[in-house]
This record gives sequence, structure tokens and C-alpha cells, in this order.
Amino acid sequence: MQNVQLEAAKVVSRVMQGRNLTQVLSESLRTQAAFTAQQRGALQDLCYGTLRYYGQIEQMLSSLMAHPARDTQMQHLLMVAIYQLEYTQAGSHVIVDQAVTAAKRLNPKAGGLLNGVLRNYQRSRDSLLEETLRKDVSRYSYPQWWISTVQRQYGTDARAILEAGNQHPPMTLRVNTRLTTAAEYLALLESQDIAVRRVEPDALILENPVAVERLPKFAQGWVSVQDAGAQFAAHLLDVKAGMRVLDACAAPGGKTAHLLELSDIELVALDKDEVRLQRVRDNLTRLNLKAQIVCGDAGTPQDWWDGKTFQRILADVPCSASGVVRRHPDIKWLRRAVDVESFAKQQAQILEALWALLDVKGQLLYATCSLFARENQQVVDAFLAHHPEATQLTIASIPSGQLLPNDAHDGFFYAVLQKNN
Repeated sequence: MQNVQLEAAKVVSRVMQGRNLTQVLSESLRTQAAFTAQQRGALQDLCYGTLRYYGQIEQMLSSLMAHPARDTQMQHLLMVAIYQLEYTQAGSHVIVDQAVTAAKRLNPKAGGLLNGVLRNYQRSRDSLLEETLRKDVSRYSYPQWWISTVQRQYGTDARAILEAGNQHPPMTLRVNTRLTTAAEYLALLESQDIAVRRVEPDALILENPVAVERLPKFAQGWVSVQDAGAQFAAHLLDVKAGMRVLDACAAPGGKTAHLLELSDIELVALDKDEVRLQRVRDNLTRLNLKAQIVCGDAGTPQDWWDGKTFQRILADVPCSASGVVRRHPDIKWLRRAVDVESFAKQQAQILEALWALLDVKGQLLYATCSLFARENQQVVDAFLAHHPEATQLTIASIPSGQLLPNDAHDGFFYAVLQKNN
């Protein structure tokens, strides 16, 4: 396990230097080809868990050490070990012993220091935890600007929102209604002793995640993995047979496939990343669905648009991803307040560009996986102020347009805009 602890510390260090967790973890797993399936799972848990509670753990460690370790990997090895002691079921003596061994690989003289810090943590745990409650960053494990933004925007709901972002995300399924129904697939799962519950719009949440290979008929396209909040998008777009539909920013293709599952439409799946478009193709192949795949930037349609308007457009625009942070805990520490403003400008540009492609009486669904109003309703309001021909339609199931993260789904924002003339 010491190799896993040390590798986790290296991954966390790279992330805190500005790298994407998914990419760094993937690189790490490729270099550690000898890791067993159990070790690979443990590495992922240590990386995600340490980053999820980074603010809390960092505060406790600062109380235990007068100065941070000079070696950032040593500092993060300590944090990984504290995460294990606080949040996992492994024996404390095993965690400490393995962390000491790992520390000696970084610096032969460091074992004693690390052992002393971790033993002191065990003795002082209660007071250390109490101390973390005094500061927002350590209490919630988010940067202060993020906490302040959520508190200002959501008031008394802020605490629940922040805490939801630190929970383990559920594994949620979308049933392919061309092949079966949610009720029938739920019964099929239960017949194989896979505990599941149903939530709206018609999603199935597994009590415990399983490998997709264990999901009955997965290879045959009966079901896909997609958060329940993301499943609202295709339903809200209200596509009808024969419509020409654009899914802008389509990769990795979950919403693309869902739209095609719901109706026989002519769909164009657009994304500017050719590598990520391959995932769209792979998803459609497994589900036996067809779409026109186009590599292009949603903000510059003059480079790829064929001049034919669309009756429906899904604008699932790039955003801070603040609503899906429990799936990507590195986002909390990589984002900056200025990034939100930058995203908002990009979103406004894409919305403006795509609006010209929409047919009269057509509808555009503006979507983000963000909690921040600056990326959501404020972008929509600014657009409406300059487009009198546009109307924002009421979403009966989500009057505010904002889905808040909870045990059923991640956080998303939706706005349906209709072109009147």
C-alpha cells in the first residue's frame, strides 16, 4: 500500500500545481501497470478523497506542523495519510507504518517526522476537528471565494449545497426507452440482486456502484450511465419526430444519445475536440444510433454550418462545472473567481452565435452544470435584453431553472428560449 500512498501524493501534488485530476490519474495508472485492481481502486479513492477534503486536512496539518514540508510530495503524503485515518476503514497502525515507509522513499531521514506528525494527529484528533469548524475553508473544504459566492446566492441553503458537493456521487442509469422501460429494467436489476431506486425524470440510481459489465444488457444498449440531473435536458428540449436538432458542445455524447432514444430526429452532434468526438461515436455505436458528427466550434458557426436552420438546439455550454464538483473535486482548487467571468463571456458568445441558427418558433435549451448565477440566469437575462424576439419559457418541473445538488442528482441549470419571429 505504501506505493499507492506515495503515488496518490504525487497525483495530488500535480493537481495542486494546476493539472486535471482525470488526466493525471490516468497517466499514473498507465505508469503503474503492475497495480492490482484493488490497488487501482485504492489509488483513485485516496486521490479523490484527499482533494474532496483538502481544506479540512490542510488546516489540521497546519496545526500539527509549524511550517509545511519543503517537499510538496511529502506534504501531500501526510495529507493522504490523514485522509485515510479520518475517512477510511483501514487500520491506523497499518496506515502510519506504510506512510512512514513511503516517506523514506522520498527522504530516508523523513520517516521519524512523518511518524510523529501522524501519531500526534491521532492523539489530538478531536481538538483538530473542532478547530476546522472555525474557518469556512476548513469547515466546508472549498476556497473562500466559492463559499462566499454560494452563501451570497443561496442564503440558508448554502450549507446543504456545499456539503452535497463533498458527498460520493451516485451511479445513475438512463434506460434506453427504444428497447425497454424504466420499470422493466428496474425489475431486471432487482432480479439480479442489484439494489436500485427510481427518481425523476426516469432515472435509476444504484445503491452501490457496479462495473458496467455487471449491468444486464449494457453491451446491447439497453442502458447508459448518466446523472439524473443531466437526463432532464433531452426531455426539456421536447423534440418531435422529423425535427432537425443541433447538440452543440456534444461530447461525450450522453445527451446526444438520449435525444435520439426519445425520437426519430435528424441530429447534428457538434464539438470542437476531435478526440472527445470519438467518445460520441463509441456511445452511438453501442446504442445503435446515428447522428451527423461535426468537429467545429459552437461559437463560430460560419466555419461549419451548412445554412439549414434547426428546430431545436441544445447549448450545453462550457462552464465552471461547480454543480458536478463531487465527481471532480479538483475543480474546487483549480478554479478561480475570474474564471467564472471568463466562462460567462464565452457562454454569451456561444448563445448569440447559435441563436442565428434557430428556426422561427424553434426552441433553444441553454444548459450548464454550474451553480453560479453569473453563468446561468444572468447570461440568459443579458441575452433577452438584446433579443426582443426571444422568450424564456417556464419550466414547470424546475421553476427557477436551477437544479441543486442532492442525493438524487448533481447541480444543473436549464433555460428554454423560444424564437418568436
